[in-house]
Amino acid sequence: MALSDAEGLSLALGEARAGRAEGGIPIGATLIADGKVLAVGRNRRVQLGSSIRHGETDCLENAGRLPATVYQRATMVTTLSPCDMCTGAILLYGIPRVVIGENRTFLGGEDLLRARGVEVVILDDPSCVAMMTDFIAAEPALWNEDIGE
Repeated sequence: MALSDAEGLSLALGEARAGRAEGGIPIGATLIADGKVLAVGRNRRVQLGSSIRHGETDCLENAGRLPATVYQRATMVTTLSPCDMCTGAILLYGIPRVVIGENRTFLGGEDLLRARGVEVVILDDPSCVAMMTDFIAAEPALWNEDIGE
């Protein structure tokens, strides 16, 4: 049975919540191909002292090396609109579809993704919006560091 966008988002939300519980930034991602989960990930910049482990890049790292043909039929599901770095990774690997939990609290590279032929689906999920709104209010300095401000 193929995984739905909502199920993919549910897994990404679980990752985001786990990241927050670890003292990190609550953004999660799921990589799906052929209806199956290839990997999940969460923003672990704080936990790992990393400059690049956003939700999507952590998910890609957790997937390990995959043939280009796998990425070319994959969907990246993320709780938040992807930043420029994560947008670039999606484009680099030729991932043709991105499902975004919400883009109200942060609008990333969606226009670039669309311009490059990527299907972008916005779910506008209330849980994702509430999670990020609460986090940004509680930790504005950490949030600004994460987005390079």
